[in-house]
Amino acid sequence: MENVGIVVEDLPGVIEFFTELGLELEGEATVDQDWAARVCGFDEVRCDIAMLRTPDGNGRVELMRYRTPTAVRTGPVNAPANTLGLHRVLFAVDDIEGVVAGLGSRGVELLGELTRIEDSYLFCYVRGPEGIIVAFAEKLG
Repeated sequence: MENVGIVVEDLPGVIEFFTELGLELEGEATVDQDWAARVCGFDEVRCDIAMLRTPDGNGRVELMRYRTPTAVRTGPVNAPANTLGLHRVLFAVDDIEGVVAGLGSRGVELLGELTRIEDSYLFCYVRGPEGIIVAFAEKLG
């Protein structure tokens, strides 16, 4: 697994929380390119992101604050631990088209499009069980 993405409202506060837990902030950026909108199935996306690495270096948490479109709350602010939902889990794969085709044969569909991110990655979201969004990324080159 590459990383887990979490949509938040208070990006600085959540960064602080995770760094206090021992994660290291790798960097922050704003994403507003066309590929991001196409992957998500939106007309337009503007999202601030922060990437944090686990202490062992084997995992990462990606925090996202959506500016466009505005984030949607589907439950209470302090939802109990058994509340359903997760933004997405991302997996690095060697053959993204093969993975998507295999999932397609099981009825899993792309949320947006299989999208090329410059000369770096092929990337997509699919809707998994319970409505969970699963992302796949294939490094190019």
